Amino acid sequence: MSITIDTTKEAKATPDKHQPWKELGLKEDEYLEIKSILGRRPTSGELAMYSVMWSEHCSYKSSKIYLRQFGEKVTDEMKKHLMVGMGENAGVVDIGEGWAVTFKVESHNHPSYIEPFQGAATGVGGIVRDILSMGARPIAVMDQLRFGDVSNPDTRRVVDGVVAGISFYGNCLGLPNIGGETVFDKVYQGNPLVNALSIGALRHEDLHLASANNPGDQVILFGARTGADGIGGVSVLASETFDSTGPAKRPAVQVGDPFAEKVLIECCLELYAAKVVAGIQDLGGAGLSCATSELASNGNAGMRIQLKNVLLRDDSLTPEEILMSESQERMMAVVPKKDLAAFEAIVNKWEVEYSVLGEVIKEPRLYINWGDEEIVNVPPRSVAHDGPVYERPVKKPTWITALNKDTTANLKRAETADELATQFVEIVTSPNQASKSWITDQYDHYVGGNTALAMPDDSGMVRIDEKSGLGVALATDANGRYGYLNPYEGAKLALAEAYRNVAASGAKPLAVTNCLNFGSPENPEVMWQFKEATAGLADGCLELGIPVTGGNVSFYNQTGDVAIHPTPVVGVLGVIDNVARRIPSGWQDQGHNIYLLGETKDEMDGSVWAGVIHDHLGGLPPVVDLAKEKALAEALNAASEQGLLASAHDLSEGGLAQAVLESCLRFGVGARIFLNELKADYAIDDTAALFSESTARVLVSVGREDDVKFVGLCEARGIPVHRIGVTDGTNLEIQGIANWELENLANAHANTLPELFA
Repeated sequence: MSITIDTTKEAKATPDKHQPWKELGLKEDEYLEIKSILGRRPTSGELAMYSVMWSEHCSYKSSKIYLRQFGEKVTDEMKKHLMVGMGENAGVVDIGEGWAVTFKVESHNHPSYIEPFQGAATGVGGIVRDILSMGARPIAVMDQLRFGDVSNPDTRRVVDGVVAGISFYGNCLGLPNIGGETVFDKVYQGNPLVNALSIGALRHEDLHLASANNPGDQVILFGARTGADGIGGVSVLASETFDSTGPAKRPAVQVGDPFAEKVLIECCLELYAAKVVAGIQDLGGAGLSCATSELASNGNAGMRIQLKNVLLRDDSLTPEEILMSESQERMMAVVPKKDLAAFEAIVNKWEVEYSVLGEVIKEPRLYINWGDEEIVNVPPRSVAHDGPVYERPVKKPTWITALNKDTTANLKRAETADELATQFVEIVTSPNQASKSWITDQYDHYVGGNTALAMPDDSGMVRIDEKSGLGVALATDANGRYGYLNPYEGAKLALAEAYRNVAASGAKPLAVTNCLNFGSPENPEVMWQFKEATAGLADGCLELGIPVTGGNVSFYNQTGDVAIHPTPVVGVLGVIDNVARRIPSGWQDQGHNIYLLGETKDEMDGSVWAGVIHDHLGGLPPVVDLAKEKALAEALNAASEQGLLASAHDLSEGGLAQAVLESCLRFGVGARIFLNELKADYAIDDTAALFSESTARVLVSVGREDDVKFVGLCEARGIPVHRIGVTDGTNLEIQGIANWELENLANAHANTLPELFA
């Protein structure tokens, strides 16, 4: 096959040649800026590189001005445990005893709608490689999923494919899936959200950063061969570079091989241990274009690369497609010449293919050749870090005032015990509140033997050190309904819930990651939502005293002109000195007292009750008081350290009703619940007592021998504490409302999703 090469020499000689910059997603002013940087028109290879590296996905050009506040709204105390912050492949946090953890969440939304299985599978693979590139052993994964209406036939296609893809990749890697979320809402019908999180563990001295700064170091691509998957739109360049018999359109979604990634993980860890790599970068978004330009830019250096040395599994690929391919299970290493033989011995041992592409040079320039022809000659920083920065127009939506006035005040509430009992069952068996075991049972939670807590507990927990029992807990949360009503408060509410979930497990919250899912940044109303949400999250982290370590922004999540609800997924990581003192989310013993900690107010706007019972979304979300959240977390941590809590479960969506049911079902132990004192103390009715979604609340069970000590601990810290029941028998009785056999509730709770999808 003959390929016509667009060289830098030709680019200088043909300044007026038409180029498909618009089809590649560039704006006219961006294309002109590229020409200004280079002093000529770009080659087709350079155009491909800039188009992807300057995209929203890679450059954060519309979000940078708002993301900066995560690094600005911090105190020295917040930085105390932070070893690596934003800007690297993943954040790294010191958890003590010489151990550190790295964790991050990213989106794979659009690929997962196009091809759900591979989109979700490669989302897992990509985030795991981000963790690996920091020098850590990946130890667990989580997922945050949002699908369309359960009654829409296409939802089944997406759900089946996404769940199977996550299960396949994670299970094959031998990584436990310890938690996450699954939400159904018609706003995600044409744009599901598939966010994937991974966490890794490392000793402090094993930390690696992705940079190339030593001239003469070898640049090596190793792992899977480069193929035609994950190229997508860049194939429009085929009109310039393919002959008449060449392929037309390349697949946009990557194809994953978890077994190849498992070998790659072990190979990389041995390379780290042998100290033969100066830096490693995974090849994810933008492929070789990203890896070469970022490594060089991070090291304030340059590279000379021979593209013909790339090992291919498809010989028809053009140079541009090789540069842009997002084929999975590939890494780029920077290796000192003196260590090259040792590097080769290790990768050969693991039977991992590799090729030396070139070397690091002192000049801050990225030269890429195709044989004797120079096809790329750019300043690497202009590609990787100095792309456009936009301050997009921002406009508060005109409709939000009317939405906020449309409260639940006029919605009919239950007037009889039978009505309340019916609403209780309707809510806890609705798709979003029902058991997700049909999904989560497809994942392996305990592979590796270090999982201390996993779904359906409030947070996932893994042991880091087998000797001391040191571990970490992770929880992720988001509520698009709250975000739609008030994006500033919605982001703070997501942070508060994840923080509370970690605290309820007995761990101390320490750091934050996020995945910010929004509509088009070219819509001023979406940018207002984004501005508000990032401010809410930054302000919330400052008040709680925990830093943002990194994350991801996903824009253009919309169908036509209709954007999804603002959905900032917030992940909170906490540390626990010994996982043996973990707190499960349900009670296991009879005769324990049940306490509700925190204040219950009549806060029903945006609630599950409003949505399920009345199909209503309006008003203002619950008020979040982060000082109270912090005090509650400290009380839970103190009670955990003293061994006073038999269980703890946060109250969030579905309120007390949901928390009581899930606490009963966790180990099949019933309860008798009484609401009269709660209603009297807060002047609320049965509906608010059961279904309010007031924040800073946790449901706990306490053995009677620890009763007095626990109540005293809460009162000393100013935590409202209400005894609302006792663990008892095999029924759930809410006095004055209903008495259900737990087995019947368990079956109804568990059968919702299987009946819809199985």
